[in-house]
Amino acid sequence: MTEPADPLAPPPSSPGPRRAGTVALLGRPNAGKSTLLNRIIGQKLAIVSNKPQTTRTRVVGVKNYPTGQLVFVDTPGLHKPTHRMNARMVDISREVMQEVDVLGLLVDASVRTGPGDRYVVEMLRAAERPAVLVLNKLDAIAKSALLPLIEFYRQAFPFVDFVPVSAKDGTNVEVLERIFLAHVPEGEPLYPEEHLTDQTERFLAAELVREQVLVKLRDELPFSTTVVVEQFNEAGADGLMKLYCSILVERETQKRIVVGHGGSMIKQIGTAARLELERHFGTRVFLDLHVKVKTEWRNDDRLLDEIQRQNRSS
Repeated sequence: MTEPADPLAPPPSSPGPRRAGTVALLGRPNAGKSTLLNRIIGQKLAIVSNKPQTTRTRVVGVKNYPTGQLVFVDTPGLHKPTHRMNARMVDISREVMQEVDVLGLLVDASVRTGPGDRYVVEMLRAAERPAVLVLNKLDAIAKSALLPLIEFYRQAFPFVDFVPVSAKDGTNVEVLERIFLAHVPEGEPLYPEEHLTDQTERFLAAELVREQVLVKLRDELPFSTTVVVEQFNEAGADGLMKLYCSILVERETQKRIVVGHGGSMIKQIGTAARLELERHFGTRVFLDLHVKVKTEWRNDDRLLDEIQRQNRSS
């Protein structure tokens, strides 16, 4: 029996058809989608925290292989919406499912299945796309626990493959990439070889600041906070990038928590965010942070449009 060609291996002297396509990384909140995207691409494109609903929009990462190209789309976690912002997040995931070639359903293998998992499977069924089940967090469970989980999903949906991985330490991630590449269409690359992401620097800056808000604040606050870049000045001759950002909250009591006693918390957030920004952009950063109260901003469509526009325009 002839072994199938390895799509990650260097092409032979007479290579076969190249493959190129799009892959959606889907799943419930905290399944590890953003960690997997960053692992595959090899650098941070999506912020990561242990808080649900960290990813609020689609994040695209492009990776080239000797035999093709994959365009990965990280999506917000699939959950029951409670605000207009959450509804938009779920809508984004639904739209992506209809646009891509292959679906990658990430499941936190360390968590028991429930009604929410069945709801996600029904969304896959409606998308009518080939889907790969990605059982994540292999590093956190006994391998014996995988068999009943695989059987549950095998009965629930006709997945084209099942891959246990650890996005955290990289176990089986290359295997997963091979499988994705095997299921996208034959064709030429969708993006130039040097293209990495469609995210603007302004968007990435806002997300890196928000990441530190998620890290530093108590559990209930991250859901009602966001970051808007009011002014973005790229590094000039002095090598200093200048960012002026607002952290939005919904109540005065939340503002006091974000600011902290004597400004201690906002200083911690600012220091950690500035260091992360400098690592990412490779230059010195001046970061100015302010906290603003915008009541019910998560239900304000006009404000949500403005936040998206500001974080997406250069």
